[in-house]
Amino acid sequence: MNAPTDFNDLAAMASIEEVQRQIAQAVPAVEPPVWPDPILPGTLRTPPIPPEVLPSWLADMARAVSASTQTPPALAVMSGLAVLATVLQRRFEVSPFGDSYTEPLALWALSASPSGTRKSAVLNAMLGPLLHWEKLLRDRMRRDIAKVNATRAVAKKRIEKLLQDAAKAKEPSDREAIRAEVEREEVEMPEEIRAPRLFTGDTTAERLQAMLVEHGERMAVHSDEAGIFLIMAGIYNGGAANIDVFLQGHAGSAMRVDRAGRSAHVDKPALSFGLLIQPDVMGEVAGSSRFRGSGLLARFLYAMPASNVGRRDVRKHTPIPEHVAGEYRDYLLSLLEGVPGLLEAPKVLTLCEAAREVWLDLAEEVEREQGDGGRYESIADWTSKLPGAVARIAALLELAETGLQATEVSHASMDRALRLGRLLIPHAQAAFGLLGADAVDGDAAAVLRWIQGNEHAEFMRGAEFMRSVCHKAMSGRFRALSRLEKAMERLEQNHVVRAFTIREAGKPPSPRYRVNPQLFLLS
Repeated sequence: MNAPTDFNDLAAMASIEEVQRQIAQAVPAVEPPVWPDPILPGTLRTPPIPPEVLPSWLADMARAVSASTQTPPALAVMSGLAVLATVLQRRFEVSPFGDSYTEPLALWALSASPSGTRKSAVLNAMLGPLLHWEKLLRDRMRRDIAKVNATRAVAKKRIEKLLQDAAKAKEPSDREAIRAEVEREEVEMPEEIRAPRLFTGDTTAERLQAMLVEHGERMAVHSDEAGIFLIMAGIYNGGAANIDVFLQGHAGSAMRVDRAGRSAHVDKPALSFGLLIQPDVMGEVAGSSRFRGSGLLARFLYAMPASNVGRRDVRKHTPIPEHVAGEYRDYLLSLLEGVPGLLEAPKVLTLCEAAREVWLDLAEEVEREQGDGGRYESIADWTSKLPGAVARIAALLELAETGLQATEVSHASMDRALRLGRLLIPHAQAAFGLLGADAVDGDAAAVLRWIQGNEHAEFMRGAEFMRSVCHKAMSGRFRALSRLEKAMERLEQNHVVRAFTIREAGKPPSPRYRVNPQLFLLS
């Protein structure tokens, strides 16, 4: 029997070390057994956000609104949280360690749902009690407001006349007497009275600063339109973005504005958002590098529920039960007790020991996964704020459950907040995939569809494929190889594929890609 010729031939060509080098190059490196979750617009299925994460009275309302409008519960749940924050922000804070580190209870909620999904109906139902409260106090204060306005108008006219007299006075003693009278009029003029406001739907950054001064250092923006992002982008300032007041309102940082004709001094501003907008509009107006780079987008808690359009029962009509709506209204009105009132330091809630431990577990979990190569690396700016957001949510839930006398966040409230926080992670991944959409993402999405459509093709054995096969199959779209390479880089960044190269003696290198196995579970 003749000896095998393959080894002898190789040995004749090179040393054993050279053979081993060639073999090593021909065999792709073994991939780590665990892949991060793939991130790409349309590829990540977001989990439902159930009403059960809320206290019973708020959960009942969210469930009823969802059933009545035939919308995903996530829309009503996130709107309900934003309403809670609107009512309680600035009046309360939470201190996870019981020291100087505190989180204000301002909350930014953004739910994305396509046109025609009854977002307005959800928003109107959840905001109803706040509108009722504002109107109630406005009607009660109408006479007092009119009286004060009239008194101020008379005083201003009298001061105007006195100043004219002072200008005509010839003797210093006469001018001094008039000056003293002007001073007395100024001192005795009553402070302006305004009907309290809890939220607005549209405002400029400059007007928002004034509203924070006028309404106890707190304000909220609730809307089913994306106009607020246009305002943030500077639509009224020649394109000069003005987002400082928004960032300060989330962090509770002191605000000092002193400009010609305008001043605003606010020690602890509190600003909440409750937005329900269309995903395509969200991607268009919010996908600004300034918004991402400033950390503005990382402050939002996103809900990206799957649309149920096409599966709704048009014959079904389910009104919100009166007792559910009534209980929701009564609880919110009880939480508004004392508003408006004197501007005081916020009451601080601490975490009970058990609540602090499970909260720290989340913080550790997030920290481990948001570094280089971690599951949350691509949204590290968002996940770095998640523990703080969860602490805020837990405090809001505790106040909603216990009432204004609450002093400590219980383990039960923290458990609900942690459950919600973890559910929001894939929603944030989906949102940032949408916000980062561009031409390269469009090409990457096309390659993704090609991969998923060829899952069982012969060339896809082992969930691997050659770049040349993809380029040939998609030559109509990718006439230039460089364009395909950019799309593949994006897919690799989003943990959809991993690149490797096969090198064999006498042959050019063969670029290939290994596919994330989770991808085929999403197709």
